[in-house]
Amino acid sequence: MSNGLQGKTILVVDDDREVIASIQAALADTGASIDTATDGNMAVQKALGSNPDLMILDLMMPKQSGFLVLEKVKKGKQKTDPPRIVVITGNTGMRHRVWAETLGAEAYFQKPFRMDRLVQAVTDLLS
Repeated sequence: MSNGLQGKTILVVDDDREVIASIQAALADTGASIDTATDGNMAVQKALGSNPDLMILDLMMPKQSGFLVLEKVKKGKQKTDPPRIVVITGNTGMRHRVWAETLGAEAYFQKPFRMDRLVQAVTDLLS
């Protein structure tokens, strides 16, 4: 999978720095440029300002929930291409998944998840 996402930008949003580091390591060989945010406000600012191709977004975030981030990013990018959204969450139950998908999430992973499946989903969405 080496360099398959060259020229793509991915914004990884999670308040757990270990999760961010794990995702960065898993995506290192893809060739994508990785940016990070550790709270909802920073995520919205970076997503609307830097136009990532894809966001990996935790739902339980400080300052703004991932649901609010998802809604603001999708609405804020209506006139341009919004990023593809992959949700990662510790939330259980279908209502969170349905709500995230209603807001525009295109893939949904419940923590803990297999990193190879996340990388495959990212690759599929950006190919």
